[in-house]
Amino acid sequence: MKVMKFGGTSVGSVDAMQKVKSIVESEKGKVVLVIAALDGVTDQLIHTAELASLGNKNYIEIFELISKRHINLLNEVVHSDNNKQVNNNVYNLLDELSNILKGVYLIRDISDKTSNTILSYGERLSSAILGGVIGNSDIYDAREFIKTRKYFNRHSVDFEETDKLIVKSFGSISRIALVPGFIATDIETGELTNLGRGGSDYTAAILASALNASILEIWTDVDGFMTADPNVISSTYVINNLSFVEAMELCNFGVKTIYPPTIYPVYHKNIPIHVRNTFNPEGRGTLISNDKSVNDKEKPIRGISSVNDTCLITIQGMGMVGIIGVNYRIFKTLAKAGISVFFVSQASSENTTSIGVRSVDADIAVQALNLQFKKEIDHGEINTVHLEKDLATVAIVGENMKHTPGVAGKLFGTLGRNGINVIACAQGASETNISFVIALSSLRKAMNVIHDSFFLSDYQILNIYVAGVGLVGDHLLKQIRMQQPNLIKNNNLKIRVIGITNSKKFITNSKGIDLSNYKGDLDQSEHRSSPEVFSEQIIKMNIFNSVFVDCTASADVASIYKKLLDHNVSVVTANKVAASSDYETYNSLKTTARVRGIKFLFETNVGAGLPVINTISDLRNSGDKILKIEAVVSGTLNYLFSAMSETIPMSRAIQMAKEAGYAEPDPRIDLSGMDVVRKLVILSREAGYMIEQSDVEKELFIPSKYFDGSIEEFWKEIPNVDAEFEERRKKLVSENKQWKFIAKLDHGKASVALKEVDNKSPFFDLEGSNNVISITTERYKEYPMQIRGYGAGASVTAAGVFADIISVANI
Repeated sequence: MKVMKFGGTSVGSVDAMQKVKSIVESEKGKVVLVIAALDGVTDQLIHTAELASLGNKNYIEIFELISKRHINLLNEVVHSDNNKQVNNNVYNLLDELSNILKGVYLIRDISDKTSNTILSYGERLSSAILGGVIGNSDIYDAREFIKTRKYFNRHSVDFEETDKLIVKSFGSISRIALVPGFIATDIETGELTNLGRGGSDYTAAILASALNASILEIWTDVDGFMTADPNVISSTYVINNLSFVEAMELCNFGVKTIYPPTIYPVYHKNIPIHVRNTFNPEGRGTLISNDKSVNDKEKPIRGISSVNDTCLITIQGMGMVGIIGVNYRIFKTLAKAGISVFFVSQASSENTTSIGVRSVDADIAVQALNLQFKKEIDHGEINTVHLEKDLATVAIVGENMKHTPGVAGKLFGTLGRNGINVIACAQGASETNISFVIALSSLRKAMNVIHDSFFLSDYQILNIYVAGVGLVGDHLLKQIRMQQPNLIKNNNLKIRVIGITNSKKFITNSKGIDLSNYKGDLDQSEHRSSPEVFSEQIIKMNIFNSVFVDCTASADVASIYKKLLDHNVSVVTANKVAASSDYETYNSLKTTARVRGIKFLFETNVGAGLPVINTISDLRNSGDKILKIEAVVSGTLNYLFSAMSETIPMSRAIQMAKEAGYAEPDPRIDLSGMDVVRKLVILSREAGYMIEQSDVEKELFIPSKYFDGSIEEFWKEIPNVDAEFEERRKKLVSENKQWKFIAKLDHGKASVALKEVDNKSPFFDLEGSNNVISITTERYKEYPMQIRGYGAGASVTAAGVFADIISVANI
């Protein structure tokens, strides 16, 4: 025998009922169908009863909507041969309901007994209609065999009596039996009661257990249990198999796929539960059983669930330490008040106990506990009971956690790196569930980052904000767009650009910006931008795994790094301003990133795409000491001196560097050597030296007067240096030497200068915009380490930024 339960959406329309008919009539053996009220009807019945009890005539309008819906459905789905009998049943039920509501309206009062009776009509009506749709079926009255006893103002099933009555009632079952779910009667008074919201699931489980069914099928409007709430996380998927324990934990913490008490009756009989979709009967669904061999051994957790409506009540005081019976009094008090506790956390010192309850119960619980501990509070042994609202409880569930070391560490480390504060946490000895309480505002972020970090998603996601869409920024976005398929395929990484800004406007989209048309979207944006405005938008969006990417040279943009790092947003930058500014700022940014477990990366600040900073970091982390650094790190200046010839004077070479995109729009920035100074400061700091820009000795090759005035004046006057440089250049050629602008760090002393080098120098044959960095360490003393390659250009710089972004994902 099979027990099948169909939910409100499964019977809520003509199409739905036809699908139920098809599913049921395809079964070969005997089946018991448990039917819920049409979707939304229970809420309408509650509202109607409330209005009637207040003497509000509007209850009639809602009752008429309920009647019309059932009558219309009846007329469309019931075959004419059965229509008369079914019609009579449905109309009689509606007449009874109308009379009860009229009585409530007249006396302006409603008892629990009357309220339960009114709510019962939802399931009784839907069952009556479905009985006319499915042939060879008999309707059984659940009131005759589902019996409850009152316990702390709630009705609990009396299983001993209920099981006997079920076996007796279904002794001569026809092929198909229909049972209205949710409904029961008090075993002592015979008054109508119910099994609570979701009680139709529970009815089905009770029947399955008593009848020793082969399986319990829960037919609903989803494909099964999901790894998380699909309304919060777009990358969720169906969990094909769960253990009873895992399913119970997920349901207790907010998953609404099935009503939590449903699992208990069938668990003890080892009757599997199969959750299936009425509107996708071919789907695999979720099978809940004791068969642990089907569980996915590769994933430590199976799913994530949450209780959005959480209040945390904390009882704290030194007078609780070592006192026997405090917890007994807490939970006894709450039980008497009819308050359910779903979360408990206690300090090992016993001076603090925190409990999670629903918002509707919070104030009553606090009042009851303050009254219970009034004497202790008056004497200062216990503090006034503390209540925190607007919280959420998140639970990660999986029986494989007990076999996987470090799950809790990874969980809380992941939350911390994303700036999510855990207010309280709890883990059972079985290690099946780790639960924690956070601010409700952090729920979406927490759910996404956990889903992502525990590989429940198909791929890891990095959410990127890009500032600056000039040459470097544009190349970066193109590289991301082109490389995205390979990253997903080979590295399970998806880079999702969710924010882009230039100096005037910005665009954001939490689901990802279309990079093929971002320029058009940016032009049409109505959002005016500034570094401060954009940083506030990033913080407001509060997206998990966020990375801010700076492709500008702006000091204003660099000024927002600290704020972003403080909100756990990693920073990747090609902008040299921050890392080369005062040492205190540099050190603060590095320290903040380290303390918060996020990244502050600026590899492209020196050498564009060359692995310079990472190499120095690796040397130092392995115990080596940097003694000296000599470097040609200005691709612009190297290009300039390489281009100069008999036919290309200094002024023309400067113009060529600008046209080639190596020089800044104002080339005096490059000619002043300040770019090299900044790079040397960064290299020195990464090498372990506390160097400021003012500590660097500078020997400039262009007279200072050319740096005064406008850019137009510069272009007019700079040809005046051509003759002198040509004369010096010829002398260099005759001596087989070349000019190189060299940055040097030697045992903590920093300098930049234009040097003449011969063919014994590692810089001699350096051409175009290439860079060379020579690093002398205690290990690499006789033969210094050399890094060389392209050191300028938008494409290689963008590639270096891209590599830093990838490293944030720890690939």
